Amino acid sequence: MEDRDFIQFIANVKRKTGIDLALYKEAQMKRRLTSLRVKRGYNSFDAFFEGMMKNQELFDEFLDRMTINVSEFFRNPSRWQVLESKIIPRLQKEKGKIKCWSAACSTGEEPYSLAMLLSKFMPLHEIDIQATDLDEGAIAKAKRGVYTDRSLQDAPKDLVAKYFRKDGVMYEMSDDIKRLIKFKRHNMLADSFDHNFDLIICRNVMIYFTEEAKNELYHKFAAALRPGGVLFVGSTEQIFQPQQYGFEPEDTFFYRKM
Repeated sequence: MEDRDFIQFIANVKRKTGIDLALYKEAQMKRRLTSLRVKRGYNSFDAFFEGMMKNQELFDEFLDRMTINVSEFFRNPSRWQVLESKIIPRLQKEKGKIKCWSAACSTGEEPYSLAMLLSKFMPLHEIDIQATDLDEGAIAKAKRGVYTDRSLQDAPKDLVAKYFRKDGVMYEMSDDIKRLIKFKRHNMLADSFDHNFDLIICRNVMIYFTEEAKNELYHKFAAALRPGGVLFVGSTEQIFQPQQYGFEPEDTFFYRKM
């Protein structure tokens, strides 16, 4: 009975929102959503769905739980050092202006990190970054650009001093950096991709998807990159046979389109 209730919930969510939960790993998704359902006092997924459709706050909480918006500036700093010392210099040498996409950008730490890093290489007006996420609430937070000191613990101190304004215990991103990034809602699993990117960053989200969904996304990312463009993935998301997607490893967690 419980399984049938969850299967119906998946169908209802897809019909009403276009979000296909069947493309996410079922066990962990069901566990997280069951925890939220019980916490909010719903005794079935059917009742939980009805509640979500009537209550925007509950729907936003569902999206937040589903996508786990956990992010920090310059997460895994050693990888950002590779991006700075090796990847960006090559891309810039080949192309000059670099077209970038931060996919599943959560609350904005990743695209803002990228913008600050690119500011070391080129004038601000030449920086072109698209940043997308499924969760409208996360995008709204990203556009506000206000963060705790905890999310900035790995950010280079000189960049924090240059591009943030401290207000009590919070840090606000400067308008100079905010205006470089085009934030919008995008469902990676359902919506079409733009093309001719030099760099796509998609980190710490693929772990939630089924193998079939991952396979499709890697093909779509490859098609969205120009030859020589780079896909930068998370530290638990190594691609074991990159050649099948038309990639070759350029460094650990960086894949170059052949």
